[in-house]
Amino acid sequence: MTSDDSSLPAVRPADAAALAASTTGTVLLPGDAGYDEERAVFNLNHELVPALIVVARGAADVQAAVGFAARQQRPVLVKTTGHQMVGPARGAVVIATHLMNDIAVDPAARTARVGAGVIWSEVIAETTKAGLAPLNGSNPTVGVSGYTLGGGLSPTLGRSHGYAADHVRSLDVVTADGELRHVDARSEPELFWALRGNKGNFAVVVALEFDLFPVARLYGGGIYFPGERMADLLRAWAAWHPGTPETMVSSFAVLRQPTPELPEELRGAFLVHLRFAYDGAPADGERLIAPLRAVAPAVLDTVRDMPYAEVASIHSEPTDPVPYYERGIMLRELPEQAQDKLVELAGPDSASGLAVVELRALGGAWDREPAVPNAVATRGLRYSLLAVAAGEVARERELRKSVADVLDGMEPWQGPRRLVNNLAPDEAADAAAIYGPERYARLAAVKKTYDPSNMFRLNHNVLPAT
Repeated sequence: MTSDDSSLPAVRPADAAALAASTTGTVLLPGDAGYDEERAVFNLNHELVPALIVVARGAADVQAAVGFAARQQRPVLVKTTGHQMVGPARGAVVIATHLMNDIAVDPAARTARVGAGVIWSEVIAETTKAGLAPLNGSNPTVGVSGYTLGGGLSPTLGRSHGYAADHVRSLDVVTADGELRHVDARSEPELFWALRGNKGNFAVVVALEFDLFPVARLYGGGIYFPGERMADLLRAWAAWHPGTPETMVSSFAVLRQPTPELPEELRGAFLVHLRFAYDGAPADGERLIAPLRAVAPAVLDTVRDMPYAEVASIHSEPTDPVPYYERGIMLRELPEQAQDKLVELAGPDSASGLAVVELRALGGAWDREPAVPNAVATRGLRYSLLAVAAGEVARERELRKSVADVLDGMEPWQGPRRLVNNLAPDEAADAAAIYGPERYARLAAVKKTYDPSNMFRLNHNVLPAT
């Protein structure tokens, strides 16, 4: 749950000036030039109105910002690109990290070390030069650190390698006491466990190091079918994907609204979008997906042998800010009854106006505990189901209802835990339910150690243990 900090007083200009004098970054108050640009987020229906913004250039600036917030008893929120924000941050200190964008790739060790403000397109541009690939997200504009701390469900290599959080080697973070800590499995094992899979509750990440994989090309892309064939396609995909190798990652999406990333002839059409990423020989990939190609005539087929640098084209998600409302759940299973229900809720005869309804098939390495366990809570759940309603904030009630109609309708098959990255930005979700009681109790104990005053509370909050 998010605390209400709206009663906190404004930051005095003299205090802001003193902070600015101790940083190399920029300190902004409401009304300052640059304040509106720095508070802007990807979701145009979400607004940040913090008491102060620190545009950090390095770890020392983050330490100064955290120390300032502690002295003023203010919460801290971290913003890279703002794909997922929780609450408006009234009275808070926002630390903007986009200038902390150093990237160092070690081809021999197959690792990358990146700053807190780096986004996935920047990482891929560097790693592919060495024939290496990260466990990136589907949208190239998503921030690496937030995505990874929330688990990280890679649509390209995740089924064979697991969550992005599983492959973090180390993190440099600033905790609520203002200390800069290098955190790994040996130095601070409990904090390392908690940070990987629990988003934003314990510290401000300033840098992270993670594994890369020797993948230079994929057989991947999307096949767009007429939406009227949703039932046939869903039945075929649900029967097909469990028998594919772990090197095949796939998802099923229903699309209803235009997006600039699609060819002009597809914008606004009602479509089913099957997405594939196969880490293997193109001929084998073509053979594997042939049964799905045969289900119905394609409107557009983009599946091909592609350099890893082009993987953002598989999902073709919006890269410019848009207004939307989204929420996701996990499904234990998808039997025929569940498939029929999803067609009823989102198919051609439904009243749904959702921009996207997406099923990602999990399993494989996503179910296996990594060599160094972490707080990711969704292992063993078979599907991620995400619903996205696009529209202006004036339609908020309508948008929320359209998402709820689909997700609540799938409740009989819903799993008991949630993926943090797919929680709604302002969803009053029960963190204990998201993680399960044992995992939550362990997280709460770590919170008490490293953030006893709950400075990092502008999130799906874990309360310090009492």
